[in-house]
Amino acid sequence: MKRRRVPALLLDAAAIVAALLDAWVHVDPDDRAAAACALLAAISLTLRRRLPLLTYVLALPAAFVTDAVFATLAALYTLSSLTRRRSLLVVCAAAFVTGDTASWSWPGPEFADLTDSGNLITVTYSLATAAAPVFLGQLVQARRELTVRIAEISKARESERQLLSDSAQAQERARLAREMHDVISHQVSLIAVRAGALQIGNRDPETKEAAATIRRLGVQTLDELRHMVGVLRASGSDPVELTPQPSLTDLPRLVDSSGIEVELHTDLPADLPAAVQRAVYRTVQEALTNVRKHAPGATATIGVHHTGGTLRTTVTNTARTRPALVLPGAHYGLIGLRQRAELLGGTLSAAATPDGGFSLRLELPVQDPG
Repeated sequence: MKRRRVPALLLDAAAIVAALLDAWVHVDPDDRAAAACALLAAISLTLRRRLPLLTYVLALPAAFVTDAVFATLAALYTLSSLTRRRSLLVVCAAAFVTGDTASWSWPGPEFADLTDSGNLITVTYSLATAAAPVFLGQLVQARRELTVRIAEISKARESERQLLSDSAQAQERARLAREMHDVISHQVSLIAVRAGALQIGNRDPETKEAAATIRRLGVQTLDELRHMVGVLRASGSDPVELTPQPSLTDLPRLVDSSGIEVELHTDLPADLPAAVQRAVYRTVQEALTNVRKHAPGATATIGVHHTGGTLRTTVTNTARTRPALVLPGAHYGLIGLRQRAELLGGTLSAAATPDGGFSLRLELPVQDPG
């Protein structure tokens, strides 16, 4: 706000100084009435932004009795830039021309004879002098209104672009929801059904256990897919979590359903931040997924410990004992985990072990409890 007020104050001060200089040049100090009118006109410019019409009325007498007309013209310009009443501007300009061209003396004013070419030139000059601030003020007012309209149009266009973007996103969400519902959910349902049939129709304990795990994971995936479909279809509503967010208490269930021989060692406080718990869970989940895909038959060891203000999570697996199956993958798992760790101020490192296995290490800064 200060940056807008300072130039306005400077302009007002400059206008008052110019009006006083105009009065000093054109007004005889011995003519007290003329000096008073000129001084009143200069001082009235302090009101020109708040009371433009009153300012002009106070400045107008100076144009009748003196040649110091700068204050009157400045007041006329301000009035023209702030009012929409064209008839008022015509009356004010005519009043200035009348005062500027008439000779005021007792018993009344003596108006110029327009049949005289000299007087006609004088009146024409006065008309031009009065018209200049009126037209300039109207031009400034039109420019100000045009600036406001342009800002409104720009805002409306931005809103329109945002609406188009939201509409495109909503259509894409709807398309993804249909694809997930019609294709992915259908295929996962078939996997769960076939796994259930395999579990019932097979007598081998290991096969039954594997089929039960596949069926349980399929059902869990279906539940998450249904939730995701609902989120995608709820375009424009309040943000919601894609799935119920896991915590460290869910690690044992994750390990049990992994289908891998895993040793889990944890020693953690119960009040870790939710974001840290999710990061640890997703890291362990991705590591176990990679073990299943790339190291069939391997065993894994998971350690999650909190010491010295740092939460360290390590997932190490042995070398594979069976050939790995070729499975599709986007190769973004570790990249996403590393980005998640960096957002939390931590680091993620991954490297092969000397025995042919693999090790994943996550370190996150966590304040000691208490």
